[in-house]
Amino acid sequence: MCGIVAASGVPEAARLVYLGLYSLQHRGQEAAGIVSVESSADGTISHIHRATGLVSDAFNEPLLAGLTGATAIGHIRYSTAGGAGLHNAQPLLVRYSEGELALAHNGNLTNAQELRTRLVQEGALFQSNIDSETIVHLIARSRRETIDGQIDDALSQLEGAFSLLITVEDTLYAARDPQGFRPLVLGQLGGGFVVASETCALDIVGARYLRDIAPGEVLRIRDGELTALRPLPAYKPPTPCVFELVYFARPDSRLWGASVDRSRRRFGHQLALEQPAEADCVISVPDSANSAALGYAEQSGIPFELGLIRNHYVGRTFIEPSQVGRDSKVRLKYSAVREVLEGQRVVVVDDSLVRGTTSRGLVTLLREAGAREVHFRLASPPVRNPCYYGIDMPTREELIASHLSEDEIRDKLRVDSLGYLSQKGMLAAVEEAGPFCHACFSGDYPTVLADLERGHAVAAGCG
Repeated sequence: MCGIVAASGVPEAARLVYLGLYSLQHRGQEAAGIVSVESSADGTISHIHRATGLVSDAFNEPLLAGLTGATAIGHIRYSTAGGAGLHNAQPLLVRYSEGELALAHNGNLTNAQELRTRLVQEGALFQSNIDSETIVHLIARSRRETIDGQIDDALSQLEGAFSLLITVEDTLYAARDPQGFRPLVLGQLGGGFVVASETCALDIVGARYLRDIAPGEVLRIRDGELTALRPLPAYKPPTPCVFELVYFARPDSRLWGASVDRSRRRFGHQLALEQPAEADCVISVPDSANSAALGYAEQSGIPFELGLIRNHYVGRTFIEPSQVGRDSKVRLKYSAVREVLEGQRVVVVDDSLVRGTTSRGLVTLLREAGAREVHFRLASPPVRNPCYYGIDMPTREELIASHLSEDEIRDKLRVDSLGYLSQKGMLAAVEEAGPFCHACFSGDYPTVLADLERGHAVAAGCG
């Protein structure tokens, strides 16, 4: 999962984008980048800086001072399929017939390899192995006469998930795929605009939330004016990703009109109704499960306690591409509070169970701290299917629920009981914001998976 931010028509736009990326750090930790566009009487010039690591490591004051201009886009990245490294960092910046073009992409294209093969046969030269570069080539090679038409031509050929920020010279474009898989919100700051993956990025810069960019919507922002271009054709109702509400988004954000915190609390309420337990305390796997655990405690009447403490100076293991050493990282990332746990029957609430290795390590910590019973509760259904729309679940073999029964998972985790939130209960808890894509739980993919159907490998996505 990646995060994207743009600012247009505001002084020192890159500084605002930097702050926005800071608030979206939870969406990716591999690389960060900003492109700013400076206008003058002599034309426009783009400035770029990209680096691996966290936003705080990638930028400093001298670097930000050099990213001048009233328009800027930024990107933070983790790769979904073998795409780590600075050469795959974004935003991408190229010069083509209409000027300098920069692009930042959140999502995964499901026909990227098909498009790439065709473009290579036509003579295109690729500098990375990410699907986002395909979009740049499609724009540059379009035969449409206007920039608006070229972008429309390119986006109309894409399948899968894409929330996009594009600059051509000092004009900003923002677009979201017709299914609306990944979030993208629009805010206003003075006479300018801010676009971001989540509302928390608007909050940090003081921008006023205007609305979500709609599925299939394409906006052009120039000189303080907002213009809606031809929307992308839709063939099914929009299906945003429910896993954003389950795990990825920050709890202080609002997605698709729903509070992330309140959604997760409702997951916890429903989980307590469906999967009760006799216990002395409820604890969360911090931080993404905090709201769900509070909801479980509220509904069940069992006291909520801080039984696990997270070390915030260690990265999120779920989004790291390498699975080497995950067990040893659990002790670096979490500590158990013996005074809370010793002799207690404990309900542990987590947002989801993907591979299971981190969860098994956590149970070991709880047992070592003296927990008498450990009842594991998941605030989402079993994850049995890979995601092709931008989540790090590339193969079915990696998903513990795809090949083990719930009883086998319970034994593998060494817990006294295991309980999942049902898919029906999950969707009912957020029905006001739906319908949703739930393919990772149900296997019901809402789009054609062109590359897989044609035997292509999954492209390295931006996440």
